[in-house]
Amino acid sequence: MREEEVVQRFRRTGAWLEGHFLLSSGLHSTNYLQCALLLQHPREAEAFGQAIARAYLAERIETVAAPALGGLIIGYEVARALGARFIWTEREEGRMCLRRGFTVRPGESILVVEDVVTTGGSTRETIEVLRRAGGRVVAAAAIVDRSGGRADVGVPRHALAAFDVPAYAPDDCPACARGEPLIKPGSRVIKGREPS
Repeated sequence: MREEEVVQRFRRTGAWLEGHFLLSSGLHSTNYLQCALLLQHPREAEAFGQAIARAYLAERIETVAAPALGGLIIGYEVARALGARFIWTEREEGRMCLRRGFTVRPGESILVVEDVVTTGGSTRETIEVLRRAGGRVVAAAAIVDRSGGRADVGVPRHALAAFDVPAYAPDDCPACARGEPLIKPGSRVIKGREPS
């Protein structure tokens, strides 16, 4: 799947948003890629999962892992396309961990999959959890890399599309300086007025 097709699918499904957004990293941005709006369509999820999986067919991936919540649907679809097991990490008291009885065998080859990478923080945390459990994380993948390739997760990384979408610390955010309402996607306005 080419980058232009990724963008086209995001726009067609209304998943490319413009405004003033609070990212999970704590940074602010005027663009947000709401993968939930894209992945709510099973055929889109399957197509993206297959596209990511094609890059890893020769890798002998035993397990695909994803950080909850954003990576769950795409991680599952990549695992399905690879014929691999699927597990996820999630936060408990602020720390990423394996729960729900998930375990990893020593040396098990694992691919970590995310929907969107901005700083790589959730991917790095997931990789650390899996390594501590004995797994061998061979690579990481995402639908979109918002960092323009700068996010370092400590393993080789692949994304279907890479954009250098500006993200700002709150004190440096031009939308904050203009007084625009800050929106946490999937939630409500954080400060300012409700959107009309």
